[in-house]
Amino acid sequence: MRHVFVYGTLLPGEVRWHHLAPFVIGDGTADQVGGTLFDTGLGYPGARFDEAMGTIHGRCFELVADTVDRALMTLDEVEGAVEGLYRRRRIQTQAGLEAWAYEHGDAVATRAWVPIPGGCWLSHRPSP
Repeated sequence: MRHVFVYGTLLPGEVRWHHLAPFVIGDGTADQVGGTLFDTGLGYPGARFDEAMGTIHGRCFELVADTVDRALMTLDEVEGAVEGLYRRRRIQTQAGLEAWAYEHGDAVATRAWVPIPGGCWLSHRPSP
């Protein structure tokens, strides 16, 4: 699988984009997935994809074929998957692409967070 769906600080122009940028082909495409996007109150969003309600807006990027493993290792580290904060999982986007995406690993923590109306981090995020 060579696609990654991002919805928060890994988006172009956001604070963690520089971690993803070297591994992608092109500008990606706007896409959506089912789930809930939350404001963590920490300057970055959290997502739950297993929730049947809501839509999460983001971008889907194709990864350069010979760097997929390195890209995923880098993103696992950046997203805290190594420590269990987020977990990488397979999703299917509204456009029908199978992609990797990062879901918050603690469903209990998300209960205290505020869902982001409309599911779009770029429309919601606090000003820098």
